[in-house]
Amino acid sequence: MANSIQAIRGMNDILPNESYLWLFVENTIKNILHSYGYQEIRLPILEKTELFKRTIGEATDIVEKEMYTFLDRNQESLTLRPEGTAGCVRAGIEHGLLYNQIQKLWYMGPYFRYERPQKGRYRQFYQCGAEVFGIATPDIDAELILMSARILETLGLKSHVELQLNSLGSIESRQSYRKQLVAYFSDHQNQLDEDSQRRLTTNPLRILDSKNPSMQTLISAAPKLLDHLDSESNDHFLKLQTYLKNAGLTFTINSRLVRGLDYYTKTVFEWVTTDLGAQGTVCAGGRYDGLVEQLGGKQTPALGFAIGIERLILLTQQFLTNIPVKEADIYFMTDSETTFQTGLKFAEELRQNIPHLQILQNCGGGSLKNQFKKADKSGARFALIIGEQEFSTQSVAVKSLRETTPQEIISWSQLTSYFKEKFKPSP
Repeated sequence: MANSIQAIRGMNDILPNESYLWLFVENTIKNILHSYGYQEIRLPILEKTELFKRTIGEATDIVEKEMYTFLDRNQESLTLRPEGTAGCVRAGIEHGLLYNQIQKLWYMGPYFRYERPQKGRYRQFYQCGAEVFGIATPDIDAELILMSARILETLGLKSHVELQLNSLGSIESRQSYRKQLVAYFSDHQNQLDEDSQRRLTTNPLRILDSKNPSMQTLISAAPKLLDHLDSESNDHFLKLQTYLKNAGLTFTINSRLVRGLDYYTKTVFEWVTTDLGAQGTVCAGGRYDGLVEQLGGKQTPALGFAIGIERLILLTQQFLTNIPVKEADIYFMTDSETTFQTGLKFAEELRQNIPHLQILQNCGGGSLKNQFKKADKSGARFALIIGEQEFSTQSVAVKSLRETTPQEIISWSQLTSYFKEKFKPSP
């Protein structure tokens, strides 16, 4: 007997008893995105490796250690996408969507990074991204953040997360700040851990992100980026805070919230939680006004966020108790070849006339007693039975499986109108 093949570590199956929760979360997000006027864009899972080297940077952990990269049969280097923004910008430039236009786009799907799997972090993981192109003013920053808040609130999770804000300023002001930061950490280089010493020359802003307890005092005393903002970025950040406060959204300023890449500018934000252990960021976003130009397009203001689906799932499993579960509405059972053919016909008729019903047709035979067991296990509200007696009188027996009401006999001609009334939408 051959050994069974198992899934790749960190790439998880989503089983039927879990998929309903995924659908609930994904549909909630999609409905809110559509309500704000965002349009879906579907992007390839594979991109040219150069796309991520140019956007993420060759000296980053993602490019150096985490990307799934291979040569195809034409010896072209391809990569399974590790994030969504680069592909969205590439598609926008390629298809002429961005220049002198406002675009509000969203996408959802799997992403891939070779990391050590742990709770909330996997090698294949799912994200929803929202991106806006063509608006430079802080009103759109506020709307995007409020949209992310509405997603969390609608899922019942807003009380379990905290919004953190910061501003990275312009590219020029950040370059000036970077020099001061490098000088500061160079003076204390003996206190830096190995990872921070490497970042000192490649990505010094990311030192501020370090979770190493022994470095927290040193990091807290480092120069603050907010003290070095240019006037335009400072005004942008103050207006954003005013908009959010007026909309009733609470937040904290986190001066250590940074992005290590040069195309990020001005607003950065994260929704974080303490309920998922080390993987506490549920949603992260910000402005990347320099990215479109960096990838060969015209200078275009842009911003967006990515929200982690698995982390939302983990939080909903912890805190949400009233997740709607879609169970069968009708279980159709018969007791012979002839009655099965009749039942099959009427099940299709019901599906045609009442499309929102979920109807399970008993297949594979079995006694009516066993079929009733299956019907009860399915969670269906009603069992429909066509036996020899019902067939001879051109009728159907209707039994409620969830209420103690008498069994009813209805004619074949009444079937559709009967269930239209039973499953009439609430006003």
